[in-house]
Order: sequence, then structure tokens, then C-alpha cells
Amino acid sequence: MSPFDPKHKSRALTDGPQRAAARAYLKGIGYGDDDLAKPIIGVANTWIETMPCNFHRRVRATHVKDGIRAAGGTPMELNTIAISDGITMGTSGMKTSLVSREVIADSIELVARGHLFDGVIALSGCDKTIPGTVMALARLDLPSVMLYGGSIRPGRYEDRDVTIMDVFEAVGAHAAGKMSDEQLHELEGVASPGAGACGGQFTANTMAMAFEVLGISPAGSAMVPAEHKAKHEVAFEAGQLIVDVLKRGVTARQIITKHSLENAIAAVATSGGSTNAVLHLLAVAKEADIELSIDEFDAISTATPLLCDLKPGGRYNAVDLYAAGGVPLVIQRLRDMGRLHEDAITVTGQTVGEIADGARETEGQPVVRPLSDPIKPTGGIAILRGNLAPEGCVVKLAGHERRYHQGPARVFDGEEAAMAVVLAGGIVAGDVVVIRNEGPAGGPGMREMLAVTAALNGAGLGEHVALLTDGRFSGATHGFMGGHVAPEAARGGPIAAVRDGDVVTIDVDAKRIDVALAEDEIAARVAAYEAPVSVDATGVLRKYALLVSSASEGAVTTG
Repeated sequence: MSPFDPKHKSRALTDGPQRAAARAYLKGIGYGDDDLAKPIIGVANTWIETMPCNFHRRVRATHVKDGIRAAGGTPMELNTIAISDGITMGTSGMKTSLVSREVIADSIELVARGHLFDGVIALSGCDKTIPGTVMALARLDLPSVMLYGGSIRPGRYEDRDVTIMDVFEAVGAHAAGKMSDEQLHELEGVASPGAGACGGQFTANTMAMAFEVLGISPAGSAMVPAEHKAKHEVAFEAGQLIVDVLKRGVTARQIITKHSLENAIAAVATSGGSTNAVLHLLAVAKEADIELSIDEFDAISTATPLLCDLKPGGRYNAVDLYAAGGVPLVIQRLRDMGRLHEDAITVTGQTVGEIADGARETEGQPVVRPLSDPIKPTGGIAILRGNLAPEGCVVKLAGHERRYHQGPARVFDGEEAAMAVVLAGGIVAGDVVVIRNEGPAGGPGMREMLAVTAALNGAGLGEHVALLTDGRFSGATHGFMGGHVAPEAARGGPIAAVRDGDVVTIDVDAKRIDVALAEDEIAARVAAYEAPVSVDATGVLRKYALLVSSASEGAVTTG
């Protein structure tokens, strides 16, 4: 077998007399003959000034490019978009968040294909840029690396560490008269003290951990905080690494396999990670042409104990996990519990089992429990089905002990209507808050419900109510919540049949979520139901609503 040609794509762009015009363009912006003789590496950046998560990515990209040059490659940086979940939360702008994942993947794919890059290193930072970049890498199947920008450091308020989750919950506490205007203002001024993604095991850190365990990100890189002095070294080394991956001819789909996806799911389960991981890992599997069903998440989570004491359900944040031993320590725990496919390869050239062997645990660390002392015997998510969710829904189990709830439905078409009633004190203990027409097509865009769930917790109702939606939850959500209900209301799902006062039962042990209605009554109500027309279903959101698949299939637009 002949050795892999590092310029396997870009020769068609740069080599030979017929490519003189292309070389002329590139020489006009500073590339020389030596640069164009080397393999071309796309540096897909997600820098933007709209949020802290990605704000520092412009600087980190320079370190990555320095590493690429040092290793014998020529970097070409491109930029794509990003939408802040946290900043847009509770507004119509949040409908663009999940849509942005598809645009990120599409734009990276287009530039890499158009400019014949030999390899791609993607720099992610916030919730949707992380899966969006990896979806693009899976489609392209080039030598690839994904580098996460890292977590923000915690803020300090009243002599305790705080994250942005505390601010969302403070809004509910303020509405309930438990916090003054001055206290809320003081908290918002300290809770997000710099660059980096949200500090708990919310969606960004969940997906960063998942992709390091999967092997597409360098071992030990994900939990290095965004503003830590070592982060520029991590970026430089990642730049060197992508050239090494290219020279070895290792492509994304050699890394992204069924076994590596199962490793990633186990990491989500043992860390109490975001329910959004279900949506995003299904999407990555789809892009890599790997069969993965929503029910496999339940099987893996049921067999994987919850070991990580991380916010929102636990006490610690990503900075604490880094100090404890980082993701390699989590990998080691998965290996020790028999939940790791040890032979799965990673971009470093090591197997994930070899990374487990090299993990270093800080003595006395309290963040990742030993196998002998799990927080719970099973993982942080469950998949339920029933007459309300024939295609399944996702329930978060980390951060509370509840596995059963039965109560009357309080039904809302859209998040704003529910939020107004919550803030007015109109929800009482025992209620099941049902928010529909927030699915991928119905929203459009499948908004997260963090504002509502945080307000319920802030008002002291978190342990006494349940919430059900065809939309999503934030990784910062905690409480008894069922999301991703499929089919969604706008596509004839039975959640459209629920009316105020109907008795809803959520039973984790039975894997069921049901409304106390006969099948013919559900069918009649669904047939009579007319979903409200969203004023936001224009432009790109309209296009998305027409193309998007069910949440149970990852809410992808690639068919």
C-alpha cells in the first residue's frame, strides 16, 4: 500500500500550470510557493463577539495556526456563525439556536469541499458549535480534529461559587419575592466573569467531554479552562496534531464509530450530562452513516452508574473537574466499570483504553466518585415511551431523586404563555406543565425551556411539579422534566391532545409517559387540533421547519 498523500485534496487546487490563476489569487494575500507546496489545513473557527463562549477563539486560532506551520502544514482560517443559547433564552431568538447547528455544519462542509482542504481542525466553544463542527467533520471524512475552547471560571457571590444557572434561578426567586432587585443585580454582575462556556456540566461541557471520550478531540484538552495559562499550549499542540493526523491518513469516520459513540454516551450518563447530548449524538451518527437509536441511550444509561458530582445536579463545575483529573479520569472510571470499548482509536494515535491507563487522579478529589460510592446506580438520562410519546422522550434523572409523578396537566402553546403563568404564581404543587408547539418544526427551532424550569426552581416548586415539552431543555436544567416529546404537536403528536386537567403520569421505572385518555379520544382530539401559526416561521426558520426530522432522529436536515 502506498503512503497517504498529505496533499490528497489540495494538489488539484494548487499544482500544475493550469492552476496558475488560483496560485496568483493566493499569492496576492500572502501565501508563497513554499506555503502552497504544503498540505492545506482548514481552521474552522467559531469566533464571535455575541457571547463569552466563543469570544476568545480568535486568539486561540493564532496558536493553532502556529502549531500547523511548525508541523509542516499551511493553515487557512475560515469563520462560521454561533448563537448563544443563554443570551437568547426565553426570547424568539432562541428559535435560531438549534438551526445554527445545521448552518455551522453546512458552512464548514462547503468551504472545506470548495477549497479542497486536506484536513480540518474545528474550533468550537458554545452549545451548538460543538456538535455542529463534528457533524461537518463526519460528513467530510477528512483527517480531522475538534478543539473545544474551554469553560469559564466560576463567579463568586456571597462567598460561594456561582454559574449562570444561579442567575436563571434567581429570576424565579426574584419573582417569588425571595430576592431583592439589588441582590439580583449584584449576582448578574459576577456570575459570568470572563471568556469561556458555561461552567457546569451543561450542554457545552457535556458535548466537549463526549467528543474527547469519542476520540475526535485531543486527550486531556476539553476541561482545560478557557483562560487558563495552559490553553495556548493546548491550541498549539492541537495545530501540530492535525498535521500528524493528516500524515497518518486517519479520517473522521475512522474515529467516529459505533463503539466510540457508545463510549461517548456512557460518558454523558456517568457525568449527569445534558439531555441535548441525545439530540447531538444522534445527529453525528446520522452524518457518519452509523445506525444509532434513541433507545440505546436508555440501555447504556441504565447500565452506567452516575459518578460525577457536577452542576446542575451536583456541587462542582468544569474547573473542578480539570483539577481532579479531567476527562481522562472519567474515561478511566468507565474502563474500570466495564463500560468502555477500550480499542476505539483517537486522534492522538492512542486507543481510548491507553488514555485510561495514563489518567492521573488528584488525591482526595471529590468530583468523580469511586465505583464503590456512586451518586446513583444508573446514569443521568432515561428514554420513556407511552401514549404521549410513541417515538420517545428524554427525561433527566441527575440532580433529583424522583422517578414517578402523576398530576393534572397545565397546557400552554408556547414558552411565553407558560412563563407568564409561572412568574404570576399560577402553577401549584402537583401540576404537570405541558409546553407544546416548541418542537423542531413547530417552534420552529426547538427552543430550550431553561427560563421556565429555572423560574419553577427559583419559586421553590422544582421538587413538586413536572414539565413536559416537545421542545428542549438546557443542560443547566434540573428537576423532573421530559423533553424531545415525539412526534411533536405540529406534526400530529399526541401531546396535541392534552387539555388542562387531564391526568399525566411519568413513570421512569416503567419507562412510560402517558395521559389518562382512551386511544380513540386522543385520535379525535389530535384530528381536531390546529397548531398555532408561528410568526417566526419565515426565512431560514421556515426552510428549517420544512426539512427537519423528528427529535427522535436527531432533528437533522440532511435526510
